[in-house]
Amino acid sequence: STHCISSAASDVYKRQTVTPISAFDDNYIWVISTPHSSLVYVVDPGDANVVIEYLQANKLTLAGILITHHHHDHTGGVSALIDHSPTPIEVFGPSNENIANISHPITEQTHVELQALGLTAAIFYLPGHTLGHIAYHIQDALFCGDTLFSGGCGRLFEGNPNQLYHSLQSLANLPSNTRVYCAHEYTLANLKFAMKVEPDNAALINYYKHCQTLRANSQATLPSNIKTELEINPFLRCHTPDVINAINLHFTQETKDVVTTLGLLRQWKDKA
Repeated sequence: STHCISSAASDVYKRQTVTPISAFDDNYIWVISTPHSSLVYVVDPGDANVVIEYLQANKLTLAGILITHHHHDHTGGVSALIDHSPTPIEVFGPSNENIANISHPITEQTHVELQALGLTAAIFYLPGHTLGHIAYHIQDALFCGDTLFSGGCGRLFEGNPNQLYHSLQSLANLPSNTRVYCAHEYTLANLKFAMKVEPDNAALINYYKHCQTLRANSQATLPSNIKTELEINPFLRCHTPDVINAINLHFTQETKDVVTTLGLLRQWKDKA
């Protein structure tokens, strides 16, 4: 019985907390911390200054950086954070994208260890928004960059609809209580579009009201969770008759193919 107590204590000890730092107009830089440690990791630090201010205000030390993809609003603060840090920091990121300063390139790993906090991150490979986009799944938290948003998904800058469909499906298959920490506060705009696609979706209408209240009180709409996204996010619902019918109506065509549906849905959203 003593063994059980000690292992339970160590689980509590490593329980992570995730905190947002706002950057630019609508980015979130996520801070991953655990109790009893002043060391933290940050996800997609596009802006070094807001991270440094946060670290100083909370007497924290940066141990590492997790990068999901190469876009500047996710990577722009990395070199300044390295320069600012008194000790070397671990920088994880996809090896096949042009990102400077990565010390731990991720190519085919299924997991990486965030050694300073004793946490393990499962790696998801998510081509679509960019070709090398990855996500980190730590405990019940998914850090998915610009692949999955609450109520939406990232634009197809480099990949194709087939890639994006499979990337989104791999996230949709995560446990329903998985918390979704995406990188932008795009939720209200995404939900407005989703309601054009599924005007009769009661869960969607309720979620929109909930998120409006959060934003009116200057609160983040994130994290969302996989259960909610499966109910309200049209990009995870391309197999449903309602979404397929909406696409066929909008584009005056007849298809039941999920990948075609996703591609046209993204096209519609791009012009909305």
